[in-house]
Amino acid sequence: MGADNHTSGLQLRTLVKADGTLELSLARIPTPAPGPDEVLIRVEAAPINPSDLGLLVGGADVSAARSSGAGEAMKTTASVPPAYMRAMAARIDQSLPAGNEGAGVVIGAGANAQGLMGKTVALFGGAMYSQYRIARAADLLVLPEGATAVDGAACFVNPLTALAMVECMRLENHTAIVHTAAASNLGQMLVKICLEDGVPLVNIVRGAAPADLLRGIGAVHVLDSSAPDFQRTLTQALIDTGATVAFDAVGGGRLGGQILAAMEAAAVRKGVNLGRYGSNVFKQLYIYGGLDPSPTELSRSFGFAFGINGFLLMPFLERLGPGGAERLRRRVVDNLKTTFASHYTREISLFEMLQPEILASYDKKATGRKFLVRPHKV
Repeated sequence: MGADNHTSGLQLRTLVKADGTLELSLARIPTPAPGPDEVLIRVEAAPINPSDLGLLVGGADVSAARSSGAGEAMKTTASVPPAYMRAMAARIDQSLPAGNEGAGVVIGAGANAQGLMGKTVALFGGAMYSQYRIARAADLLVLPEGATAVDGAACFVNPLTALAMVECMRLENHTAIVHTAAASNLGQMLVKICLEDGVPLVNIVRGAAPADLLRGIGAVHVLDSSAPDFQRTLTQALIDTGATVAFDAVGGGRLGGQILAAMEAAAVRKGVNLGRYGSNVFKQLYIYGGLDPSPTELSRSFGFAFGINGFLLMPFLERLGPGGAERLRRRVVDNLKTTFASHYTREISLFEMLQPEILASYDKKATGRKFLVRPHKV
């Protein structure tokens, strides 16, 4: 085993109690020696993605969060509304680690993983809001020469999800994509992928600033869902592109139904065969996020040739198979600092993650605001 003098490290823990209280805290976790096929990573950077917040925050109202104690004894609490407690049933009174992905440097290695010593690697495996992390060597992505942990911290969730959307489109015989909340880091990557691959893409945002951001990186079809003529311009964009599959990060509200209705209207405008149940053009809506926690509203004006499903990265990669998944990972590594570069507005420590005002800020999931956790930052 490679040399390692680190016997313990801090880890963020999230706990939802039976009384409806969320408690965030830091725990000092012993650092075990890596097994023969394992490594010890000094975690240098881990992003806060929307997909992290469900576990981390548990639906709590963090706008009223309170903290107590100091240093490693600091705890932050907030109330989880009763409507969210039903979804928390499986984790009640369990202190859990969080953080889906991150990157760092290998500082210890088992007998069969010595070649990884000193390498900068990325990992998708949970518990990444930690100072140290044991991982199987087979689960690591070795970053290219010259890439830092910050460069590779977010090289799994957003890049692979964006690539998976295009792969899904092809597998299901669609030819163009609709994407919502499209100015996110993931959305910007999807714009670049579609430009590189010649895939028509309809981007839906809310407001002028995110629309300008996407047009600035080359997006062609950018629509503001708050505009009074949104439904008309969306229908025209679908006529122009022929998009019949949508990936929706918003989840709640009317937007998903509006997209399906516009797909049906586009089919009718293009003169496809109509019957008593609407057009025979199949329209697919995938919901992959929940930026709007309200109920999903569907106004049934899109016929019967449609599908509505959830979309998760790991099940899709399993569907794609080991060879396909490796092909996507290789594309990410080869374009880590260009197509798949992530941009952060703030770097915070594990201690700062517990500060109520910072917690409220990263829980907003605002477009253009992405936080990076630096576990060793003082």
